[in-house]
Amino acid sequence: MNLNILFGVIYTLFKILVIIIPLMLGVAYYTYIERKVIAYMHDRIGPNRVGKFGLLQPFADAIKLLFKELIIPTKSNKYLYVIAPIIVIGPSLTAWAVMPFSETFVVANLNVGLLFLLSMTSLSVYGVIIAGWATNSKYALLGSLRSAAQTISYEIAMGFCFVGVLMLSKSMNLRDIVMEQDGGVFSWFWLPLFPLFVIYWISAVAETNRAPFDVVEGESEIVAGFHVEYSGIRFALFFLSEYSNMILVSFLCVIMFFGGWLPPVASNSQIGSFLSIIPGIVWLLFKSSFFIFSFLWFRATFPRYRYDQIMRLGWKIFIPVTLLWIFVVGIFIRFF
Repeated sequence: MNLNILFGVIYTLFKILVIIIPLMLGVAYYTYIERKVIAYMHDRIGPNRVGKFGLLQPFADAIKLLFKELIIPTKSNKYLYVIAPIIVIGPSLTAWAVMPFSETFVVANLNVGLLFLLSMTSLSVYGVIIAGWATNSKYALLGSLRSAAQTISYEIAMGFCFVGVLMLSKSMNLRDIVMEQDGGVFSWFWLPLFPLFVIYWISAVAETNRAPFDVVEGESEIVAGFHVEYSGIRFALFFLSEYSNMILVSFLCVIMFFGGWLPPVASNSQIGSFLSIIPGIVWLLFKSSFFIFSFLWFRATFPRYRYDQIMRLGWKIFIPVTLLWIFVVGIFIRFF
């Protein structure tokens, strides 16, 4: 019995490492791809000095951040100042525990996986608020208050999008949500829940504080927002959290609206049986890559929204539209 428990713990730790190590490498090279893609869009070269084509630039950045001096502001709350980055990165990594990468591979196959993800993505804002307050800087405090208001505003709309998915799938288990979409591209939830998909994705961009919703870190107004007083590895933890959340919401969008690891053709057809040879994780990564790329596209394309525009979009447009579409979905389920 003890051996079984030990084997279970070792196997779980192995699955965690299999997810975390590629995720950290993915985040590192996501920053490289971002700089290259935006440089191309701006008719620049981008990083090209460290290694062939600049491919070692993420490692150079990581080494630089690891060895930079860790400065604690004189009049800050030192305990909260140090613990805030940990509070931010913790939920960002924990959320991956319920993310299914195929029909069989998931660290924790929870029946309330959707609810768990919603709660984990909401917890990071506490670290942001603590970071802004603990540094005893007005710029940092303004950034953290903006982040709290923005996150709460768009979290509500995102939660209503989850409700629409829950109504169609009749489950909060992420694996069951994917399997409910089996049958090809027109069986995926993007079609009946198209308005919710659009609102979810825009809310996800706002939730991760990315352009054009990056008023939390508005350089022209509040220098760098809540992490203005952070340096070295502590700043890197905020950075890791932001980019891992971007990848997380992209994966979640594919899981909820685009059939997850399922191929775009029904598996019982001739083409579907051929496409089923491709591993499910390849389909998941392929679909997610578009949404991961769109973060970079938005940053290079759209100017930053004003704060009042962001609040109006969340409260006066997204929440009413999501409520209306949930009502439409309810009528459809009841009578059709």
